[in-house]
Amino acid sequence: MARVRLVLCALAALLIGGCAGADRDVTPAARGMTATTYGPDVVHPGGVQNVQFGDTMAELERRGQIVREPGGCGPRLAGVPNASPVFAGGRLVLVWAYLPLHTPEGVGVGSPLPTVRAAYPHLLALTAPAGTYRFDGLMMVTGDRAYLFLHDGHTVQKLVVGYRTYAQRLFDDGFGTC
Repeated sequence: MARVRLVLCALAALLIGGCAGADRDVTPAARGMTATTYGPDVVHPGGVQNVQFGDTMAELERRGQIVREPGGCGPRLAGVPNASPVFAGGRLVLVWAYLPLHTPEGVGVGSPLPTVRAAYPHLLALTAPAGTYRFDGLMMVTGDRAYLFLHDGHTVQKLVVGYRTYAQRLFDDGFGTC
């Protein structure tokens, strides 16, 4: 019996260890995160509408969910004009969400900070570097996903949703105008 427990513990350790870095290898659908349980204007830890974080650009193109416009900053999501996708390594990792898009709790661009704090009581406060024109941030983390609320001290000015590591990197490194 002790030997069986030892084997089961070793197997569990291997399985848990194999999950490190899963945000790069496992699709949201495999984790049970689907957009079908939310309305069309909701951006959530799984994605937005029928587009999920971790989807490849090739898969989105095959499904007709990518729009490329000459002179644009990059591809857009078909049918989701108020979402700007960010890809890394060929996978969707972040979405900049503009009105009318909002989180399941109703938070979006223009939401007052007390509303954000009431909806998400466990926010991480992020301070923009001194001497820059960047916004401070509030980050709500759920597993390997995050909401990043960039604000002016009063209201949300930008909403970014996606993988936590990419949201943190975006905040730390800054972002362009595109």
